Amino acid sequence: MLNIQHIHFRYRAGGAKVFDNFSLRIDTGNIVGLLGKNGTGKSTLLYLIAGLLRPQQGVVEMEGIRTELRRPETLSEIFIVPEEFELPPVSLRRYVETNRPFYPRFSEEVLRRSLEDFELTTDIDLGSLSMGQRKKAFMSFALATNTRLLLMDEPTNGLDIPSKAQFRRVVSAQMSDERTIIVSTHQVHDVETLIDRVVMIEGNRLLADASTARICELLSFEQRPLGADTSDALYAEPSIVGTAVIAPGNGLQHTPLNLELLFNALTRQPDLLQAAQSSDNVSHL
Repeated sequence: MLNIQHIHFRYRAGGAKVFDNFSLRIDTGNIVGLLGKNGTGKSTLLYLIAGLLRPQQGVVEMEGIRTELRRPETLSEIFIVPEEFELPPVSLRRYVETNRPFYPRFSEEVLRRSLEDFELTTDIDLGSLSMGQRKKAFMSFALATNTRLLLMDEPTNGLDIPSKAQFRRVVSAQMSDERTIIVSTHQVHDVETLIDRVVMIEGNRLLADASTARICELLSFEQRPLGADTSDALYAEPSIVGTAVIAPGNGLQHTPLNLELLFNALTRQPDLLQAAQSSDNVSHL
């Protein structure tokens, strides 16, 4: 379990606050989509969770231990895939031999399967790979560490369309009830069918913190023809085929999640989910 309590963080004295009394709890066994506009602190939050940054106030704890302490037993259970990274010009085998001792549950089998799903082999040379191939190789190693917490920052950047489908398949295949995966992204369509929890942040505010199942109970995501009635809509925007609408879900999961539409709606109407929740509570009285 990851517990973030009342954190304050800024990069330099006198600079703008990235987080001010921000709190969040994430239970084990979820693939979490961390969403937000550029500059809202998604990457910073991942680095704070990993213990690479320290909050000026507040705590970030994993299983009750503050990650900023960077204890070996904690670091062996956290792996982060940053948006930008460099890999040494060595063979993958050499890279694995050097780094696997830090992760007690490292699995050669998971590494092999993940590489196969990404259409890579175990005998690749990291220095000769394209950007997309390097990202796939590094994510395969990250999954093979079997850490309880895996953080990914914009993992689908640099991947082509087939590779994005491979990414979803590989990550879901290595998920378990003992693991938590947090994927920070602004490319919401890439993770729409992968995540089971949505966390959307804006400054110090949580615009969304709910399971995808609960969101689809509260909200109905629809495409209506041009000129159709939208008087019941909680949010509406023009689309190529008419009007994209978010309407009350009435407690029924009858439409798939449209993450882009939800993102747009929450950006313009931050209280949308709270209003839908209140309406749902009233309807069940």
